[in-house]
Amino acid sequence: MYIAVMAAVTYLVRMLPLTLIRKKIKSPFIRSFLYYVPFAALAAMIFPSVFTATGNVASSTVGCAAAIIAAYKKKTLTVVAAIACISAFCVELVMRVI
Repeated sequence: MYIAVMAAVTYLVRMLPLTLIRKKIKSPFIRSFLYYVPFAALAAMIFPSVFTATGNVASSTVGCAAAIIAAYKKKTLTVVAAIACISAFCVELVMRVI
């Protein structure tokens, strides 16, 4: 029963916009809103788990800050992820020494 309900909801969410909206959306506000929805949804899913990923809030915060700075400087996704991981790892090493 649960799988059938989930399948129906997923199908409706994907099918309704295709059947109800046939014209091109001309409103700049709605177009920009729809453009940013995937980014906002991804951020809402990922961001809370960023601070619990390492088991230590301090190293997670440093890694997140490093990733934000690298992304702001228009680095590639691979570089941003590497910088975040390396900075969180370095903080973990420093905290073990102290």
